[in-house]
Amino acid sequence: MFETQLTIIGNLLAAPEWRRTTTSGQLAASFRVASTSRRWDKTNGEWIDGQSLRVRVTCWRRLAEGVVQSLTTGDPVVVVGRLYTRDWIDENGVRRVLYEMDAVAVGHDLSRGIASFTRTPSQHQGISVIEDEEEARRIGGEDSEPFHVQPINAEDAAEDEDDLDDLAEEKRVLAPA
Repeated sequence: MFETQLTIIGNLLAAPEWRRTTTSGQLAASFRVASTSRRWDKTNGEWIDGQSLRVRVTCWRRLAEGVVQSLTTGDPVVVVGRLYTRDWIDENGVRRVLYEMDAVAVGHDLSRGIASFTRTPSQHQGISVIEDEEEARRIGGEDSEPFHVQPINAEDAAEDEDDLDDLAEEKRVLAPA
């Protein structure tokens, strides 16, 4: 009835592989993702790995196609879906638990790299949206203006630093004693 969507951020342990269900014959793609917490160890002055979560992810239909064509071993990913466990007792009588996720969205983690997106052809011709200039200016209900970030080279960075020093000096001179 109520399905809670969870997000896992981690790395692919192996490349996605095509699977076919034995009863219905549906195609799906599955892969394993590992999410490991990291913390700063002040004593040694380095990052160390903490607890780890490994999840088997299943993707269906078009998501499966995109995953198989786009992801490979080691890729940093963000996965959104429904998490559940599968329990069983193995041939040695040991109780086993597997964490699985039915994914609704999978993408590269862009905080760790740059990706390029290629839209797949679709029977549906998109959604028509009416936008005007006022709507285009608003972000979160607030007015905004275009902002362009220029690549900084060493010369520009030195000039910017000098400008900031000059500005700080002006503020010290103008500030009441």
